[in-house]
Amino acid sequence: MRVTVFGASGAIGRLVVQQLLDADHQVTALVRTPAKLALTHSHLTVVTGELSDENAVQQALSGADAVISALGPSLKRSATGTPVTDGTRTIVQAMGTQKVARFIGLATPSLADPQDKPHWKHKVLPLMAGLTIPNALAELKGMTAAVTGSDLDYTIARITNPTNKPATGRIRSGFLGHDKVASAMTRADIAAFLVAQLTDTRYQRAMPAISN
Repeated sequence: MRVTVFGASGAIGRLVVQQLLDADHQVTALVRTPAKLALTHSHLTVVTGELSDENAVQQALSGADAVISALGPSLKRSATGTPVTDGTRTIVQAMGTQKVARFIGLATPSLADPQDKPHWKHKVLPLMAGLTIPNALAELKGMTAAVTGSDLDYTIARITNPTNKPATGRIRSGFLGHDKVASAMTRADIAAFLVAQLTDTRYQRAMPAISN
């Protein structure tokens, strides 16, 4: 498939790009600083630009079959503004223009899915985030609403505690209150779940929680 990756130079994004290339997909990555991606491959096209650059986003999406977004908000308490929310809105709009329907992205259990049952994470995580990283929580809400409020065929994986441990290959997924999903998960396994959603239809227009 031809897959456009946003957030490709981040810790999870680089793993997504590498796993896509290993699986012989054609990858286009929009990055602000190509050197941070630190990957070269015959199946990799790098577009340099900001999320705020509509032309660059359109260029990155041209001919794509699907989008994988590893974007996430800044976790700095001093962060201000809504660059990731605004960027996600730009992506959604451009996907409509380019007729790309499949969106795979990330969020956290601070946000509920309609298939969840009431769960402590719905109360504790937003409270903690609101006290410690309020701007990040606002960004998460905004970027997720931009996708779920669209007509896109989306899957948004909700993660809690990403780690840099080696991949385990053991992935739990489901909905809070229904399925046994924990918190910690390796970034390599998160990337593997995102890539698997290119062909997995279980979570269409849903936000499963995932863990090891």
